Amino acid sequence: MKGGSGAVLNKSMEKNYEGSFHIVGGDFSRAGEASTELKSILQSLGIEKEIVRRASIATFEAEMNIIIYATAGILRYVITPEEIRIIAEDMGPGIEDIELAMQEGYSTAPEWVREMGWGSGMGLPNMKKNSDEFYIDSVVGEGTRVEMVIRRQIFSEGRSNDH
Repeated sequence: MKGGSGAVLNKSMEKNYEGSFHIVGGDFSRAGEASTELKSILQSLGIEKEIVRRASIATFEAEMNIIIYATAGILRYVITPEEIRIIAEDMGPGIEDIELAMQEGYSTAPEWVREMGWGSGMGLPNMKKNSDEFYIDSVVGEGTRVEMVIRRQIFSEGRSNDH
């Protein structure tokens, strides 16, 4: 689902853009489609390159986690002049120990997924690393919800984007 008119806007874009992508668990043939589409939307809106890069990485990791672990999920995004908000919700097994799952290299991916080159245990850490705000909630047996906020580099005079 596209989230804009295709018009190229600059940092002072005046309207919000929203959209969503439905992800089918286990469908590796479509892996990366949602994150690539969001990247194109962000580029068409004239979003700063570094922000596009961070949003693309975070979205790809969320998309892959849905494909690897869940039956299905949805990726939603809201693009405003101030931020990009990405919400990933899935119907999956949930995460028993979020603190452990956030550690780089920790993975519960099955061996066949790892043999395909996925499931290295960097998904959640990369989502957090590429977000200015990161929230995760999970219920075992029901699914997981991740919300990521990436602030745009728009500040009043005298402020910088150090983080």
